[in-house]
Amino acid sequence: MKTIILNEHTGRLDKVISEIDSTISRSHAKKLIEDGQITVNGDVKKPKYQTVVGDQVVIKDVIPQSIDLAPEAIPLDIVYEDNDVIVVNKPQGMVVHPSAGHPNHTLVNGLLHHSPLSTINGEFRPGIVHRIDKDTSGVLMVAKNDAAHQALSDQLKKQKNLRSYVALVHGRINEDAGVVNAPIGRSLKDRKKQAVVADGRAAVTHFNVLERFEDYTLITCRLETGRTHQIRVHMKYVGHPIVGDPLYGPRKTIKGHGQFLHAQTLGFEHPVSHKLMIFSAPVPPIFEKTVNRLRRAATLKS
Repeated sequence: MKTIILNEHTGRLDKVISEIDSTISRSHAKKLIEDGQITVNGDVKKPKYQTVVGDQVVIKDVIPQSIDLAPEAIPLDIVYEDNDVIVVNKPQGMVVHPSAGHPNHTLVNGLLHHSPLSTINGEFRPGIVHRIDKDTSGVLMVAKNDAAHQALSDQLKKQKNLRSYVALVHGRINEDAGVVNAPIGRSLKDRKKQAVVADGRAAVTHFNVLERFEDYTLITCRLETGRTHQIRVHMKYVGHPIVGDPLYGPRKTIKGHGQFLHAQTLGFEHPVSHKLMIFSAPVPPIFEKTVNRLRRAATLKS
């Protein structure tokens, strides 16, 4: 049994549970609450109960969800495929590979239904050379065999890949371009978060301004390194958190399906032909609609 006094995470009970315990997904938290396995101040509440600072949450002993690596017939937006690699445009809301908090319905489950994958990246991450966050959309490369996987991984380590993102951030950035060079490691205040810390791993993000609005800026970001949550952490660090980011952004933000961050362009050397290959994918409809709305608002005020 786990007892927690809330001092930071507040809001819907099911959402709070998934935030404070990464092994429990929101849907699993909802079921546990409905089954009476989670109480607040000694009482059983509904999943939509709005928690407040000071609430005492008790999570009874939970049997871990089993992870299912079974192939699933999940629709995939495949940008490119050959005998060695797959480039897929991952939608917002999809987890890349199974974990304790997300045991199935992941990109890997869908890929396994579609094609054989490499086997050198662990039991639950076949084919996965690099990841993007659940609520970040965009292109990523997948290896279909171990030789391709090794070659693509080597390129990542040597920083030979092109990975460019488009993001909508809070505030107006005055500079046309900039570089954030700040080490990233696990946050000392919240173990679920990453942060800029003195003893973190080197992390470098380049950004360019595409468009400015009254209270927001549309930018591109190019990764020189690939740390967990790197762009999200770096943009918060410089005072321009990504719009809609539930972990690093402000509560008052534009509603969407998570952070407005899209892995737009991916480039790599093909592991067999050695040709430079560059792929891109358009931003999700909600991203495009939001930017168009900001443009219209700016036009009306000018």
